[in-house]
Amino acid sequence: MNHTLRIVFAGTPEFASAALAAIDRAGFPVALVLTQPDRPAGRGMKLSASPVKQYALARGLPVAQPTSLRREGKYPDEAAAALDLLHATQYDVMVVAAYGLILPREALDMPRHGCINIHASLLPRWRGAAPIHRAIEAGDAETGITLMQMDAGLDTGAMLKSAHVPIGTSDTTATLHDKLAAAGAQLVVDGLAELERNGALPGTPQPEAGATYANKIAKHEAALDWTLPADVLVRKIRAFDPFPAGLGVLEGIALKIWSAESAAYAGDAVPGTIVHADAAGVTIATGNGALRATQLQKPGGKRLPAREFLAGSSLKVGQRFDSAAQG
Repeated sequence: MNHTLRIVFAGTPEFASAALAAIDRAGFPVALVLTQPDRPAGRGMKLSASPVKQYALARGLPVAQPTSLRREGKYPDEAAAALDLLHATQYDVMVVAAYGLILPREALDMPRHGCINIHASLLPRWRGAAPIHRAIEAGDAETGITLMQMDAGLDTGAMLKSAHVPIGTSDTTATLHDKLAAAGAQLVVDGLAELERNGALPGTPQPEAGATYANKIAKHEAALDWTLPADVLVRKIRAFDPFPAGLGVLEGIALKIWSAESAAYAGDAVPGTIVHADAAGVTIATGNGALRATQLQKPGGKRLPAREFLAGSSLKVGQRFDSAAQG
């Protein structure tokens, strides 16, 4: 089906690429794609195009990669050129998904239907940069996608449409990301079709009650505090897959723990102490109960199930992981 609603799309990672592909496949004309500049990636640190750029180039869509869109920022010349390009582009609405750059008021006000953001949470819960990680870490039973009319605030605009997605007990940020990317892609296509059909998408102001902020994940958060309860640590490990991975330091060696589950334990070992190790996993005492690590990784090694990891490891009962709480 061909549509007449003209789109400028702004996004960078895989989450955004899924939405761009859905919009393109649905037949909406994409007048311009904005994505972040190429970044060094991989062991060779070669410049790599974002997933959004890769899709756009493969489909012959025009791409711009400004460093900034803020005239008063560090890159005023690039920002001015990008804003001039937007002014010269004929489009009706901008769709934004994990773009990573701040859109100034000038950009927000350009399209006649404004800018619509695809946000990976049920707003107002988990505004901010890491809603998927934080939902899992907090133990939320569900999350979702919110289409939001962007304003000058941080994820504070009116809610246009939403879709609920349950969080499974084994979901990681990686698996939940893929579910939400698919849900967001479908929701934005439905929303754009409704906008084209009716000339507007009714919005509901966000309530302040229940608003939370999803801070960006920092590398230092990877260090596991073994004085915490086992179920809290299990959620952290799930939330930190694929980045930055739960980290346990054992006798000076940093081990990544990729998968874990709570384990029955009635002893009184100091938190962080290995109390059992077999093919099923490495069981570690915590502040409440025990955690069984079922997938681990040595520095420079691969992610391995516990059986294979232990075959090439000298881990033994009684060894104790450092705790983040101990410094």
